[in-house]
Amino acid sequence: MRKSLEKRKKLMEQHKKGAALFREFILGGQDGLVNVLGIILGIAIATWDEKIVIIAGLAATFAESVSMGAVAYTSTKASVDFYKSQEKQEEYEIKTIPKIEKKEIYDLYYKKGFRGSFLNKIVEKIASNKKRWRDIMMKEELGLTKELTSPVKSAVIVFLAALTGSFIPLISFFFLPIKLAVIYSLILAAIALFITGAIEAKLTIGNWIKKGIQLMIIGMLAAGIGFIVGKISGYFS
Repeated sequence: MRKSLEKRKKLMEQHKKGAALFREFILGGQDGLVNVLGIILGIAIATWDEKIVIIAGLAATFAESVSMGAVAYTSTKASVDFYKSQEKQEEYEIKTIPKIEKKEIYDLYYKKGFRGSFLNKIVEKIASNKKRWRDIMMKEELGLTKELTSPVKSAVIVFLAALTGSFIPLISFFFLPIKLAVIYSLILAAIALFITGAIEAKLTIGNWIKKGIQLMIIGMLAAGIGFIVGKISGYFS
C-alpha cells in the first residue's frame, strides 16, 4: 500500500513538472511569435524588401529568444532562492520557538473548521515530523510551493520555445515574394496563436475555442500595430 502511494505521488510530481515545462514552452513560443510578427510586418510594409525583413526578423528572433531565456532563468532562480530562504526561516522558528509555531498550526486548522481533540491530534501529528511541519507551514501559512523546474531547464525551454515561435511568422519570407509572404505570415501566425491559446486552455481552465480566438486576436492586434508603424515609417522614407 505504501509503495503504491509513493508511486502515485511520484507520477503526480512528474505530471506537474511536465505540465509546468509545457506551459513555459507555450508562453515562450507565444511571446516570440507575437513580438517578431509585429516587427517583421512593420518592416515589410515600410520597405517591401524581403532581405531587410529576413535580417531584421532573424536579429529580433535571436535577441528575443536569448532575452526571454535569461529572464526565465533569473525569475525562476529568484523564486527558488526565495523559497529556500523562507524554508530556512521556518526551520529556525520550529527549532527555536516550537510553541508559537504549534499555535500557528492550531490556528490554521481551527480556521478550516477542526475543533477539540481531533484538532489537537492534527497538530501533534504535524509537529511529530519536522520536515512535514516545515512543508505545511510553507504552504498553509506562507502560501509558497516549491518551484518544480530548475532555472537552467526553464531558461532552455523558454529559449527554444521563443526561437520556434519567432520563426513561424518569418519562414514564409524565405520562400515567397514579399507581398505574398506577408499574407502567409499572418495566416500561419493566426493558426499558431489559435492552437497555442487552445492548448493553454486545456492546461489551465476555460473554453479552448474562446481562448484560441482571444489569443489570435491579441496577436493580430500586435501585427496591426506593426502595420501602422510600418505604414507611417514608409511615408517618411
